[in-house]
Amino acid sequence: MQLPPLLSAMRRNMVGVIVISIQMALTLAIMCNGLFIIHDYAEITRQPSGVDEADTFAMRNLWVGHPTDLAARMQTDLAMLRSLPGVVDAYATNAYPLANNGTTDDIVLTKDQVSPTTQAAVYYADDHTIHTLSLKLIAGRNFSAADVVDYGGWQALPPVGVIITRDLADKLFPGGGALGRSIYIDSKDYSNLIIGIVDRLQMPFVGGSLRQINGNSFLAPVRNIVPYSNYVVRVEPGRLNSVMQTAQRKLFEINRARVMVKVQTLAEARIDVYRGQRGVEVTLGIVCSAMLLVTAFGIVGLTSYWVTQRRRQIGIRRALGATKSAIVRHFQTENLIIASAGTVLGMFLAITLNLWMVSNFEVKRLNMVYPLIGAVVVLVLGQLAALWPSLRAASVPPALATRGV
Repeated sequence: MQLPPLLSAMRRNMVGVIVISIQMALTLAIMCNGLFIIHDYAEITRQPSGVDEADTFAMRNLWVGHPTDLAARMQTDLAMLRSLPGVVDAYATNAYPLANNGTTDDIVLTKDQVSPTTQAAVYYADDHTIHTLSLKLIAGRNFSAADVVDYGGWQALPPVGVIITRDLADKLFPGGGALGRSIYIDSKDYSNLIIGIVDRLQMPFVGGSLRQINGNSFLAPVRNIVPYSNYVVRVEPGRLNSVMQTAQRKLFEINRARVMVKVQTLAEARIDVYRGQRGVEVTLGIVCSAMLLVTAFGIVGLTSYWVTQRRRQIGIRRALGATKSAIVRHFQTENLIIASAGTVLGMFLAITLNLWMVSNFEVKRLNMVYPLIGAVVVLVLGQLAALWPSLRAASVPPALATRGV
């Protein structure tokens, strides 16, 4: 196959060549970044929270009026919940993983430190929290009942011992040795001692700027004495729905001056909190698929047009002895040249688009595997899309060479 005749034919149809090349380039650029974002979001939605989601549920309890015995009411509720048949353990907290609602605090290592070392989500806890959430304590000790103090929730944490996650420990003390060290949490008036480390406990938030520190969390042994709190309950396998219904009924039997704002399993919380990310995944998937289809139809249309325009030339070549396979190779090679030009331009656009998104949005740098895979996909797509018109061209009979059309 000689290139000069191919290039000469393409120059006579330069507008179509440029349009298809640009279309392929845009498809490649958008598809690479779209698939990369889909993969990135899929990794986020699959990351473990560190807790037993399958057998745990949470209830947001809001007291009506202005009761003065909040601590006593909370203790009564928790004693009842822990006594229910099928309940493994329960505790009260300000937030729970996947709730998309909670608090983060700045953490520094010294009093004179100007900028925080990092941020972390704070979970109010007691001596039942680790057991309830089924957290893995990898160093230090759990809270005791004597460690838990009453806390109003509006000021800096009191100087209590805290349990932090492995991720947070690595960020605060990259060289190790976090256990037994002191940190300053949202205040430089006093420090908080690290008494334990758990393997993983995800922040209640997902996405945004906090996604880079998603594993930064710590437990503080405080009893949140405010009109609202979350009761988190873990049950025996297979008893989740029945215990959820019983727990709500029993709570209202104890005191009806309350509103259960939200009752959900942690599995449901995961679905809710990642709904936006999954929506983006589906949307980008549809966009990428649509662009591939449009590009394929564009190639089919352009190649079919060229076949129609060159039926007489094809007939002459057939009359001079060109085989059907030679005609197919001609159009396939022609399309490969166009697709290659579009692929090179598309890879450049894919990297450029990603750099722009990195500088303007919370997007990671594009893995170069994606442009390479995208290039292969676009080249294969181009060859497949041009195959049917090429076969149609090969079927042009030599007799057309003697006609005046």
